Amino acid sequence: MDFILCIGDPKTGKTYRLDLDKDKGSALMGKKIGDVIPGEAIGLPGYRLKITGGRDKDGFPLHPGVHGTIRKRILLSGGPGFRPRHKGDRRAKLVRGNILLEDVKQINLKVIEWGPEPLESYLDKKEEEEEGVSSKDE
Repeated sequence: MDFILCIGDPKTGKTYRLDLDKDKGSALMGKKIGDVIPGEAIGLPGYRLKITGGRDKDGFPLHPGVHGTIRKRILLSGGPGFRPRHKGDRRAKLVRGNILLEDVKQINLKVIEWGPEPLESYLDKKEEEEEGVSSKDE
């Protein structure tokens, strides 16, 4: 299964999508929400990224308050996983634990240290390579 990385850049306010295959994504397995990873692990040299959340293969959000990798129904009064409409609203929702394993499909990351080149330069190169491969296949 491939992973979708949503990389947020606080300097520019943009979010970039990066698709990782299972081999490169194995560097993220076993990490928890809040852990910091080096950018070299996912092909972004010089960057440091913080794991802020994600979703599993069925769309349930990862919750930092649930330890482990299990799905669990918990009472929420705010996010992630629930947005109250009125003050004092609470609801029992199903969420997944805070550890990344193969059931996770989307991983949200935030840049905390920047590399020598902007993120666009790394991600645009990969998109151009993918477009080149798909046009050659046709």
